[in-house]
Amino acid sequence: MSIWFFVLGAVYLCSLVVATVKARRQNRSSNDFMMAGKNLGFLLGCLTVAATLFSTFTLLGMPDFFRRHGIGAWIFLAVSDAALVFCIIWFGAHLRRYVSGRDFRGIAGLMTDAYGTRWAGYLYLVGIFLFLIPYVAVQIRGISIFMNAVIPGFLPVWGWASLIVGIMLTYSELGGLKAIIYADAIQGLILLTVTVVIACGFVAHFGGVAEMFESVRASNAALLSTPGPGGLFTAQFLVASFIAIVLVSITQPQMTIRLVIMRDLKSLHRMALLLGLFAMIIILATIPIGMYGAVRYADLPTSDFLARVLATDQVPIIAAAVAIGLIAAAISTADSQLFALGNEVRSMLVGDEQRNMRHTKIAIICFALGSLTVAILSGDQLVLLARVSFAGTAIMGPFIIAAILAPQPPGTEIIIATGLGLLIFLCSLFQIVPDTVFSIRLDLLIFLSLFIFAFLSTSYRRAPGVASAG
Repeated sequence: MSIWFFVLGAVYLCSLVVATVKARRQNRSSNDFMMAGKNLGFLLGCLTVAATLFSTFTLLGMPDFFRRHGIGAWIFLAVSDAALVFCIIWFGAHLRRYVSGRDFRGIAGLMTDAYGTRWAGYLYLVGIFLFLIPYVAVQIRGISIFMNAVIPGFLPVWGWASLIVGIMLTYSELGGLKAIIYADAIQGLILLTVTVVIACGFVAHFGGVAEMFESVRASNAALLSTPGPGGLFTAQFLVASFIAIVLVSITQPQMTIRLVIMRDLKSLHRMALLLGLFAMIIILATIPIGMYGAVRYADLPTSDFLARVLATDQVPIIAAAVAIGLIAAAISTADSQLFALGNEVRSMLVGDEQRNMRHTKIAIICFALGSLTVAILSGDQLVLLARVSFAGTAIMGPFIIAAILAPQPPGTEIIIATGLGLLIFLCSLFQIVPDTVFSIRLDLLIFLSLFIFAFLSTSYRRAPGVASAG
């Protein structure tokens, strides 16, 4: 495997060099560097959004999720991703209409303009920083641990983490968002191909799809029904997780920026539909991997299970391709989120554009180094924080939706309520406050409360005489 790893790794690095050079030639202004020229086609758009959404969790998390909790996991993810596609089409249209004619640089700046106070922008910046940096860090740490196990003795965990961050910073700082999008396209194709090839191999191992499910039934029949062996899929879990996934396209900056830079609304619609197809293929392909693990390695810990199904039980070239695909996935997810964080900082800066760009690039480097530090030193609390990244950012959903859809400027009371919601949610993660209230999950209660509060607030301000008085 080592020989194939270095061969495929060299090909992957060469493709990144080509992408960076091509992007640098196309970047003629700072806006091109940060916004990729706002001319993204539907095919490239689908691949970059897919690479941003489907990170290392696709091969490192989803199969283990299916192995432990069964086929209900696939049904839940399929329904959630279908709703996400609808949300991309719906919110993307409203967002593009709202920013039409504006100098859009990021959601933080947009929130500042919409609410009429910089505190709105600062709240958004704090929220995404708290939940995206640890998520990026754990992605980097996860793939570093996997690579250290697959190719022992080549680099320590911190060495793999530093290498990944170094590669990511090099092409993103040189080529900007366009280089990231090209790299995402490469990663999306690698991930899709590798996952489908492995899935086909495991289906063939069982002798067919029907035989695979029969083997799983004989091993553990609870895997083929809900709520699954661990009873995970309760109604509250499904609703809260559904909301968190659907709101990704609204709350996370690496997604919103891609909605804005699509060439036109028609391209956005095509991208969303193709993304739904991509998601279904990926999710379907991870089922045989998880089912194979449920039959062969039901009692193994996660790390050993992944090492067996993704490396030991594969021919060397496939195992090497998996390793490269996982590195590419970690890089694509991390660079998109870190670059988006830098872009949000830029949206809050005023004055000389050259100075702002310099500060933005410095911010991206600082965010990357911060993620690297957290990846190397991360403990259980930070890992927990990363696992609820989507839920944490989703809390800002009503705050953002009110700014985009409300006919009048929303009030500062929504800023205050959102800030309190984030604070309470953080306290629950560190067990300062309970994570349930009257048997209701706290994250679900915060979601619903903020949606209702934002609706009542904007409705009140629409009342005759209130808007003019405000």
